[in-house]
Amino acid sequence: MYIANETRYDRMQYNRCGASGLKLPAVSLGLWHNFGSNGNFDTMTDMCRTAFDNGITHFDLANNYGPVPGAAEENFGCILKKGLGAYRDELVISTKAGYDMWPGPYGDWGSRKYLVASLDQSLRRMGLDYVDIYYHHRPDPGTPLEETAGALDSIVRSGKAFYVGISNYNKEQTAAIAALFRKMGTPFIINQRRYSMLDRGIEADGLKDYAAKNGIGIITFCPLAQGLLTDRYLNGIPEDSRIRTDGRFLKEDAVRQETIQKVRALGEIAGERGQSLAQMALAWILRDGDITSVLIGASKASQILDNVGMLSNLHFSGEERERIDRILG
Repeated sequence: MYIANETRYDRMQYNRCGASGLKLPAVSLGLWHNFGSNGNFDTMTDMCRTAFDNGITHFDLANNYGPVPGAAEENFGCILKKGLGAYRDELVISTKAGYDMWPGPYGDWGSRKYLVASLDQSLRRMGLDYVDIYYHHRPDPGTPLEETAGALDSIVRSGKAFYVGISNYNKEQTAAIAALFRKMGTPFIINQRRYSMLDRGIEADGLKDYAAKNGIGIITFCPLAQGLLTDRYLNGIPEDSRIRTDGRFLKEDAVRQETIQKVRALGEIAGERGQSLAQMALAWILRDGDITSVLIGASKASQILDNVGMLSNLHFSGEERERIDRILG
């Protein structure tokens, strides 16, 4: 029988999500990797329980997370049944739809038919009556934005989701769908985007500033650039690395000498701060209060504990910020 750590909430910082009443932990657990059919179920369970025991209340999924598509939701549903589900009212569970999920013309993108059907499937896989946040996973150029927004609005009104979010929308796309949500009174609270020291796209396209000014939360994925912002690749590419064992998302050509030099220089600053490079990279994302939560991935529980350790030093001096910006160019 699983009994959660009584001091779990003392170990985490919680940030209000945009202008909503919902607070998210500064660190959230993503089930994108290592929760599929090729993972170890006991390890998955250990990671989820370790996360919750350390105040991580938010677990982020998508319909297609695997392999195989749907497997992460099925495994998470089993983890809930084996004890974590007793704390359902203390959990924020999110899922998404927007990428290819089933054969034929109705299992992809952003139509009302796909979004509604996909959520029904996700709820069955996880054994849930509702999710806390339901995301549209990517913009759909072939479906009217009004249809996608209307589908998400109706899902909230049906009681199958409490809030809606979007993912991979740029500033202009975010502003367009936000205007539709405002007209409908939809509780749209968050955009999920890639963001790290090595990928500052949400700064370049203006989304980070726009969201902060308009009461929209941002949760970031790939905060460690698929492992580049750790000491994992400083001496070459390990045979057990994601590049060698998977290769779908992090390619060998990403490990360039120029990048490794930056990582080494950043590591020196992290050491001076008493942090690992990974901890500093996560803390840097939260440096100015504009980001609601950082989504981490893990392959073992100890990585979660290490990442949560970054909360002990979230402050960056002006000198540290300048040095980091010079390194990043």
